[in-house]
Amino acid sequence: MERGRATPRSTEAHRAGGASHAGARVRGMLPAMPRVRPCPLPAEALLARYADTGAYADCYQAEVLAPITQAQFIEAFYTGSVFRLERLLLRLLLSKPSTDAQARQLAAGAIGEFAAWRVEDRTADQLLLSDMAGRTRSWLMVEPSGASTTLYFGSAVVPVVERSSGRPGLGFMFRALLGFHKLYSRVLLGAARARLARAV
Repeated sequence: MERGRATPRSTEAHRAGGASHAGARVRGMLPAMPRVRPCPLPAEALLARYADTGAYADCYQAEVLAPITQAQFIEAFYTGSVFRLERLLLRLLLSKPSTDAQARQLAAGAIGEFAAWRVEDRTADQLLLSDMAGRTRSWLMVEPSGASTTLYFGSAVVPVVERSSGRPGLGFMFRALLGFHKLYSRVLLGAARARLARAV
């Protein structure tokens, strides 16, 4: 082997290392992307009434670097492309159609039912929905803080008496789909946050 001549392997390693360093520099120049993350339910959350009684309840949050109203959050959440797919499935499988116009009416507080949900409770910064069967709850909340806003999304599943044990439980189907539910919750909130961030 001649001294000073780079081998193909060393050349490839050098290129890979250079590409890695270049990629790190590019990533360092980009702004940090806000993340959707799980968090405890705020003490004032309307959903807390279910967590306090033993129901399954979760909560996720994301930040938007702009003032966002509750109405804007609700509209962005329920008219986004991800949730539109769920609305399509509800229309096809359960005959529960809904429109973007109805989502805007829900955001404005003008209607009490939307697709397969009904409004259970509402405040100036929160919305609590119940599915028509009364098994699940969906909750949205905004928390302004100066020039930014924290968006919250959570769900609750009310236990029912299971035939196998005779005790209250969440049911096999929900337990089997819990992992998907957590991922889907993050996707829904992330999609709403992204829409709101683009709009400001």
